[in-house]
Amino acid sequence: MSIPVNIDDLINRTVVESTRIEFKSDFNPNAVIHTICAFANDIDNLGGGYIVLGVEEKDGSPVFPVKGIEQKRIDGILKELVGYCRCIEPLYDPVVEPVLYNGVYVIVIWVSGGYGRPYKASLDVYGKEAKRSTKYYYIRKFSSTIIASPDEEKELFYISTDIPFDDRPNLAAEVSELDIGLMRSHLKEIGSSLYERSLKMDTLELAKDMQLVSGPPERLKPLNVGLLMFSEQPEKYFRYARIEVVDIPDPTGTNMTEKVFTGPIQRQLRDALAYIRNYTIKEVTIKDKNKAEAVKVCNYPFAAIEEILSNAVYHRSYQINEPITVRIMPEGIEITSFPGFDRSISDESIATYNIRARVYRNRRIGDFLKELKLIEGRNTGFPNAIKALNENGSGLPQFEMDDNRGFLSVTIPVHRYFIGSDKKSDKKRAYEEKILTALKDKPLLLTELAAAMGYKGITKKLSQTVDEMIVAGKVKKVVDKGNAVKIIVG
Repeated sequence: MSIPVNIDDLINRTVVESTRIEFKSDFNPNAVIHTICAFANDIDNLGGGYIVLGVEEKDGSPVFPVKGIEQKRIDGILKELVGYCRCIEPLYDPVVEPVLYNGVYVIVIWVSGGYGRPYKASLDVYGKEAKRSTKYYYIRKFSSTIIASPDEEKELFYISTDIPFDDRPNLAAEVSELDIGLMRSHLKEIGSSLYERSLKMDTLELAKDMQLVSGPPERLKPLNVGLLMFSEQPEKYFRYARIEVVDIPDPTGTNMTEKVFTGPIQRQLRDALAYIRNYTIKEVTIKDKNKAEAVKVCNYPFAAIEEILSNAVYHRSYQINEPITVRIMPEGIEITSFPGFDRSISDESIATYNIRARVYRNRRIGDFLKELKLIEGRNTGFPNAIKALNENGSGLPQFEMDDNRGFLSVTIPVHRYFIGSDKKSDKKRAYEEKILTALKDKPLLLTELAAAMGYKGITKKLSQTVDEMIVAGKVKKVVDKGNAVKIIVG
C-alpha cells in the first residue's frame, strides 16, 4: 500500500494539523507502538494521524535538512514493526511506506481511526512476554501520546460505539460505483506519489490504497466518503447531497433564479463558490475626504462565504435528506445546512463567536478537503470568516437554529455601503425603459432623443446611459442615408 498524500506537504505540515503528525528521528518500538495505538483510538474523531521516522523534531517542528533512515535498515524496521503491532489489542496494522525525500529515506506510517477501537497496547513491547503483559489505552492529547485516565477511558468507550458516517461502508453500493478517474485526479492535484502508480492499478486496487473500501475480501463495499467524493452521482445513495443557490432580489420572489450543483461534493463546492464569486460579489472604491488612500470594499468578502459554505459541506449530515441552500437576498446571504452546531459547543460560545467543535461528523471528508486546500485546519473556519468580515468593514454573521439544533442558518450581512443599491438599480432600469419607449417608433439622433426625454440638450446622464446600453446590446447606432448617426433599439 502507498500513502495517498503529498509527502512534502505532510512533513512541512501545510495540510495535516501538527497535532496529527509525530516526527521521530529513529525507530523506537515502544514510542511508535504507543502512538499507533493512540492515533487508531482517534478519541477526537480527527481521522487518526501520521508518524514519520527519520525526521528530528525541535520545539514541535521538523528539523531540516531531514536526517533520514539508512536504506539498508528499512527492510529490518518494517519486519520488526509487523511483529511489534501484535502488541496492540485488538490487532491493528497501519499503512507503512518508505519514501525518498530530498535524497534520504524516511518511513511514513499512516494510522487512520480504527474500526475495532478502543485499542490498547503493551507498556513495554520488548521480550517474549510483551503480548501477554499489562496493556493500556493510549490517546492523543494535543501533540502528545499519553495513557488514558479513567474518565478518558470512559469517553473512549463511548465514542467507540459509533463510527463517523463518512467512514462507514455503504452496503447498498458496489466498488464499481467509484470512479477511478476522480480518484486519480485527486492524487494528481495534491501531488501524491501514488498517482503514478495508480495509472497501472484497477479501481479496487486504488480504492484499497486510498482506504475507500471495507469488509471481507468476498464482500468489499465502498465507504460513504468514497461515494460522496469519488462517484459521479452521490445523490444515488444520499438524497439531496447537493448545493442549491437561490437568488431572491425581491421578497415576493419576483425574478428569483435558482442554480443547483450536483456531482462529487468537492466539485459542488468549487462550482457553487465560482458561481457566487462571478455573479454576486461586487467591489467598489470609496474615497474618504479625511484619508489619503481610497478604500476598496465588497458587498460580501468572498473569503467569508468560502469558509462558511466549505464548513457546511464538511460538517453537514449526509444522513439527512436536505440540501445545503444558499439564499442571496438584498440584505444578506443565508447559508443553511442540517443539522446545527454540535452540542459540545455551548450557546454562550456561539453567542461570543468562540466556535470550537469537540466532535467531528465527517473526519475523512475533512482530510480530503484539507488536502485539496478547500478547508483550513481544525476550528479555523469561523475565525477566518469573521476576520474577513472585519477587514471588509462588514457586520458579523448571525446564527439561527431551532431548539433541537436540527439546522443551522448563517447569515452574512451585506456591507452597509450596498444597502439600497437595488433601489438605484430600479431607477436605472426605469430610466432605460424611458429611453427604449422614446425609440420605439423610429431611430433618433441623440439630440432628438434628448428632446423626447424632455431635456433642452444632451445631458451627461443620457449620454452615459446610452453608451452603457450600446455595450449591453439594448440599443445600437446606425448611419442613415445622410450620414447622420442615430440610435435604434438593439
